[in-house]
Amino acid sequence: MTETVLEQPPPKKQTVAPIDDRALVRTAQNGDFEAYDELVRRYQERVYATLYHMTSNHEDANDLAQEAFIKGFRALKSFKGDSSFFTWIYRIAVNRTINFLKKRNKRIHMSLNDLEFNAEHDPDLIALTSEKNPRRDLNLVELQEKLNEAMLKLSHIHRLVVTLHDVQGLSHDEISKIMDCNTGTVRSRLFYARQQLQAYLSDYLT
Repeated sequence: MTETVLEQPPPKKQTVAPIDDRALVRTAQNGDFEAYDELVRRYQERVYATLYHMTSNHEDANDLAQEAFIKGFRALKSFKGDSSFFTWIYRIAVNRTINFLKKRNKRIHMSLNDLEFNAEHDPDLIALTSEKNPRRDLNLVELQEKLNEAMLKLSHIHRLVVTLHDVQGLSHDEISKIMDCNTGTVRSRLFYARQQLQAYLSDYLT
């Protein structure tokens, strides 16, 4: 009589949960460069994208992002964890960029091909070309060109709040921590910036 051998199911693969930011920060504060490298990998693209929208220049954005992460590492011992690392490093990067822009006199044209401002799917921008506007079906590329020009007319602060909210998709609360102001100020700046954009585009859209 032959014995029936039951096949054992293959062992389940154990999934390793990603280490959260706070744990990485604590490890990096003890001098672990690899832990900080992981934090950089998690946020470098988003930081770079924000700085590019602020500066309109790839090299400037890349340099400023690198400088922000270097400054962040040097100041890491002073990070108390009152906010997330994401918010903390964003604030460093944004403040550094604002200071850079204040020193830069000439304006640089924002590249339409590289700008990730998706007008087609932004409800606030769609509203600008709906209902009362008979030119709703205008060429989207042409609209984006005008939008880029209008964005460059905003102040650094108002361009930043539009970039963080409408481009990066950050919440009012996240932006308030990055810009070091209350959410009411964020909302008022965003409202003003949108009003300015609408005013700049009014001749084109009517």
